[in-house]
Amino acid sequence: MSKVRPQSSPKSKRVSAVRKSASGQKSLVRARAEAKAAIAEARRAHERLRDALDILPEGIVFLDADGRYILWNQQYADIYKRSADLFAPGARLADTLRIGVARGDYPEAAGREEDWIAERLMLLANPRGRHEQRLSDGRCILIEERRTAEGGVIGLRVDITEMKRREASFRLLFDANPVPMFVCALDGGRIVAANDAAVAHYGHGRDALLGMGLAELHDDGDLPDLADESADAAGRTFRQRKADGTAIDVALFSRLFAWENVPAALVAAVDITERKRAEARVAFMAHHDALTSLPNRVLLRMHMEEMLVRARRNGLGVATLCIDLDNFKAVNDTLGHPFGDLLLQEVAARLRSALGEHDMVARLGGDEFAVLHPDVETPAEVGALAECIIDVVSAPYSLDGHQVTIGASVGIAFAPVDADDADRLLKNADMALYRAKGDGKGACRFFEAEMDARLQARRRLEIDLRNAVAAEALEVHYQPLIALDRRNVSGFEALLRWRHPEHGMVPPSDFVPVAEETGLIGAIGAFVLRRACADAAKWPDPVTVAVNLSPLQFRNGALLQTVKDALERAALPPRRLELEITETVLLDRSDHVLATLHALRALGVRISMDDFGTGYSSLSYLRSFPFDKLKIDRSFVRDLGSNADSQAIVRAIIGLGESLGIAITAEGVENEADLACLEEEGCKEAQGFLFSRARPQFEVLDMLAAGSRRARDVA
Repeated sequence: MSKVRPQSSPKSKRVSAVRKSASGQKSLVRARAEAKAAIAEARRAHERLRDALDILPEGIVFLDADGRYILWNQQYADIYKRSADLFAPGARLADTLRIGVARGDYPEAAGREEDWIAERLMLLANPRGRHEQRLSDGRCILIEERRTAEGGVIGLRVDITEMKRREASFRLLFDANPVPMFVCALDGGRIVAANDAAVAHYGHGRDALLGMGLAELHDDGDLPDLADESADAAGRTFRQRKADGTAIDVALFSRLFAWENVPAALVAAVDITERKRAEARVAFMAHHDALTSLPNRVLLRMHMEEMLVRARRNGLGVATLCIDLDNFKAVNDTLGHPFGDLLLQEVAARLRSALGEHDMVARLGGDEFAVLHPDVETPAEVGALAECIIDVVSAPYSLDGHQVTIGASVGIAFAPVDADDADRLLKNADMALYRAKGDGKGACRFFEAEMDARLQARRRLEIDLRNAVAAEALEVHYQPLIALDRRNVSGFEALLRWRHPEHGMVPPSDFVPVAEETGLIGAIGAFVLRRACADAAKWPDPVTVAVNLSPLQFRNGALLQTVKDALERAALPPRRLELEITETVLLDRSDHVLATLHALRALGVRISMDDFGTGYSSLSYLRSFPFDKLKIDRSFVRDLGSNADSQAIVRAIIGLGESLGIAITAEGVENEADLACLEEEGCKEAQGFLFSRARPQFEVLDMLAAGSRRARDVA
């Protein structure tokens, strides 16, 4: 039996309906709240996405499949210089393109606006990836677009204007640079770019050059490490070859950079071939003589050190030969310095030819040479070499049509017997050379220990002489000149004397050469001039004073002023001063020497030629300058009464003087026979020990005060 359900009342039905309505309403409110929350979250996510996009340096835009703007960042709007309001949601790319075309933002669209817009819109269906776009204000934009999975487009915009400017600057500096430049791939050094200077300098066509590796330009095929920039400050030097095979030296400078987004090296090739040649020439000149190309003293010493080390190992000796040319100065002075240079070059060539394979010849300066002869077994072999050198050098020379003959003197020193170091060995050989020249030239001499002792004595003499000059400890004595017709004193010759505190009177023949060699002669000559003029000012007016001049005094250019100062300081009339020169002064027939002599004579000073007759060209000098007096050398006066040849020479000189109106004085008269012969030949003036020795000033004053008519009585 079925159970009968009780029928609901109207009231209960109403209550149920209200409950259902309230439940539905609550669900709706909840759904709306959830939707609102979802929208808020979506907005927050959108804002977070926009914020994230805004911090990116690139401009980014999202378009749907219909070309509507979905999302973009501020950089995108800034690149196109528009506000973000222009890209309202739902706006189409076509609209913004039309606005941009109307504003003139796209120069390439001018004249074909709609076609350009259509072409641009077609890219939405098939984006072409990365490309550049030039804007009307000159900026360049890099565009990259990709299709999304939903059929839309994501676009990237980068303002590459500055990068393009840097690239243009690089191109300008690269292409127009006068220095050859390459761009080389780091992997293998392949040349991927070369400027015009590189193409022209190396002689390869551009296509051929771009197909080469950098190592192919190198002589040894070695590829430098382009990634190593540690040596770039000074450059790395390589030997390269041009297309025609010419070898060149280059310094490569490289810097790493990106070439079309690929690591590469920018390489500059500086041709230093001429610089290297110049450096080589400088290095050569530092160790070689410029005139003869022989090694100089520096290189000679280096080789001496090497030979001495080897000699200590093998037990053999090393010989050093110092060579000095005899009579070279006469050739140089008579024919001129150009001929002297030619002669030195010829001598250098002869010396090279006379030496062995292991010998070395060097020029030490002037007309002095040196030879190193290693592996010496006996002194005899070195002596034979020296004789050979003398013979070779002494053979006649033909210099531009002139036949010239000179000689050679050689000094020899051995290591380790005479010295065991380079400086001492060369010094000892030089001392031996000094002895060879002193013994008559044209000879060779071996070093002896006593030579060093003499050199030390000479050095002490030089030091003492310097001190004497500084202290004005030198003395001037005067030897009278006698007028033979009246037998009275017509003048005095000033003669230098040195009273050494330890050695007494030092002969002028000992210390005057030292003064000339050391340069002291200038100071000494000035001292003698001042003292002689000052002393002569105290003599009676007719009496003259004669002062000898060294050839070296003419070289410093101060002689004329020195004479003027001496005369003015002493208040001595120039006519009372007589300057005596030798033929050596006139060997250098320079304008300066003759001009100085003429200026002295114009001053009123008398000029005499001393030692007349001893030179081979004395007569020719009488045409060079109008001398006031000739002094017959004592070698012709000695034993004149018994020597017919001397009588003939003296007679000729006296006659020559009378013909030319030049006064004649005979030197070295020591006996009555010689004096009688001179008077018979008509000589008017003489000096010598027969009349008087040289006397100090106080004795001269006594002599003049006595007023003797005969010099013999005064003596």
